[in-house]
Amino acid sequence: MNSLPLFHRIAGRKVVVLGMGEAADAKRRLVERAGGICVGEAEAHHAQLAFVVLEDESEAKAAAMRLRGKGLIVNVTDKPALCDFTVPSIVDRDPVIVAVGTGGASAGMAKMLRLRLERFLPQGLGRLALQLSAARSAIRERFPTSDQRRRALDAALREGGPLDPMAEQDEDAVDRWLSAGEGTVDRGRFEIVLRSGDPDDLTLREARLLGGADVVVHDQDVPESVLVRARADAQRVPMGGTVPEEGIDGVVITIRANC
Repeated sequence: MNSLPLFHRIAGRKVVVLGMGEAADAKRRLVERAGGICVGEAEAHHAQLAFVVLEDESEAKAAAMRLRGKGLIVNVTDKPALCDFTVPSIVDRDPVIVAVGTGGASAGMAKMLRLRLERFLPQGLGRLALQLSAARSAIRERFPTSDQRRRALDAALREGGPLDPMAEQDEDAVDRWLSAGEGTVDRGRFEIVLRSGDPDDLTLREARLLGGADVVVHDQDVPESVLVRARADAQRVPMGGTVPEEGIDGVVITIRANC
């Protein structure tokens, strides 16, 4: 991974867009769709982001250098080497946004992946997210600690769960879930013996347990490509290290390499 995906709030903020023609107009529509205000270079001192849509390489490079010198981060259309950031292809289920990027390698590939994802994601996905947001206080009351909330939501949102985001949910889905109770939540210690170093060879259950683990105990031959399937905040413990006995009321995964 050579880029860090981020979502940048631009609602009500000025964004520089330089250039004319359909490609520049498309960038302006994108900025305005996200609530931003398109301005020219003269107002760059009020902006944080800039899009440069100029065909001539030298003109584009000069514009990018000027804007970067004013403290902006810059995207130059069709010129990845001049970009501080790239623009992903977007699946919009507001407020849920799925962004597909290739780091500028192939915008066409990102678009085709986005079109396929469009077919799978329910139209009501954003409605479910808004329900969860509106129920935040009720969820905190029902599940007082952050670990309880995370495990309960993981159980509800997983495939086949009462709040499965890949299934169409009605307007009362979250209320029904809260009324019904916690449901099945993984706790305990589990072991994964790898069949290969390829994370795609994990079973669905193994991938789910690893993704929800609080502690990951691993031997030295477990590849990083597998370990990154765990949560970023999961505690990693090398095999033979000390696993906390207190305060862990969730999932402890032991991974052994057998490949």
